[in-house]
Amino acid sequence: MDYDRKSTVSSFYGGRRTSVDALNHDFPPPGAPAARTRADSASSFYGANRASRADVYDTPQTAGYNRSSYFDAGRTEPVNFKPAVDEEAAVEPAWDVYADFNNAGPRYSTAFGMGDTGSYRQVPSPTPYSHDGAAYAKLSTPTVGVDEPATPGNVEMVTVPALGPEWKAEELRGMSKKAKREEKLEEVATKWKEWKRGQRGLCGKYFTRKFTAWFVFFLCGAIALVLAFTIPRVPGFNVNAAQPLSPATAPFNESVPTQFSRAPANFSFPGEMKLQADTGGNFLPLTFNNIHGTVFDLQTTRQVATGDTGKLTVPAKELPIIVLPLNFTYVATNDSDQTWNNWYNGCKNKAIYVDGKRPAVQFRLIIDMDIAGLIGKRSTSTDVTDAACPIELPQNSV
Repeated sequence: MDYDRKSTVSSFYGGRRTSVDALNHDFPPPGAPAARTRADSASSFYGANRASRADVYDTPQTAGYNRSSYFDAGRTEPVNFKPAVDEEAAVEPAWDVYADFNNAGPRYSTAFGMGDTGSYRQVPSPTPYSHDGAAYAKLSTPTVGVDEPATPGNVEMVTVPALGPEWKAEELRGMSKKAKREEKLEEVATKWKEWKRGQRGLCGKYFTRKFTAWFVFFLCGAIALVLAFTIPRVPGFNVNAAQPLSPATAPFNESVPTQFSRAPANFSFPGEMKLQADTGGNFLPLTFNNIHGTVFDLQTTRQVATGDTGKLTVPAKELPIIVLPLNFTYVATNDSDQTWNNWYNGCKNKAIYVDGKRPAVQFRLIIDMDIAGLIGKRSTSTDVTDAACPIELPQNSV
């Protein structure tokens, strides 16, 4: 039977195949030419001195293994039966999709002595060039048409991770700043909707919508209650009707000279106003950073005096007296000025008048208050129509 015989590949078993089964016959057929069987072509692969498979049949039998000493059960099958394959035919390896990721693809092939012996190859230290050295002279020599020596095999190579699949347009857009900003806005909008529905809080599980509403309500109530007791109220002021203006006391009376002059027409003298403040609307002591007073002549509306108190504190729920020092100073063109005459006549000596009564001075007082705890300044004003001059000139005055 021909189906159970060995492969007909002549290069594997040696010489040309004949019609005689050489495996089941110990001797060659009669009349066959006595010629040595050709050595197989694979002998050059295992060595030039190695015997061919065809020489097996020419080797005499030994006592160790003699086929005739055993029962001849016919042809013995191979241990591992495999279909007949031509070993000289090129076997194409299967395609490995993971080769490039495992550093085993074509780029890492070991063919032609280009195998990767390691992920890092040290580069020999370069020899520094000098003007006197041979290397510099070699580089200075023209080398047109001369090939440069090949780069040594051991060079330093940086291991670069294998490239993955190409990025999609959506993935590239997701990496842009605009997409990240949109994601943040979308995340904030989602959290805001969840908070309005009562599904989350502002700080984790705390400050949900209901709790925040009650918290803000009580907080506003507490703030309003605190402000009701702590915010200062603007006090009211009353002028002493019996003596609106009074002589200045030391040391302020020494800082302003007292004089009246006709040429040039002017006057200056110190004075004081005692104001009664009403702090009944305050629960805490009231602090003034400054109280500035300005006096205008009521008939001519010319400014004749100014004054400041400086910083002071008055008690709450009381009627304290605040002294406002005033510096009366006015300059006119000549002694016919109406403002100068009004204040000169009011400050003359009483002995000049028959009834001993001087004419009253009339003025408007404007008070600007800078109160601690309030933004801006608060102002108030009052008119005085019957006030005596705080000084009295001598009889021989101008």
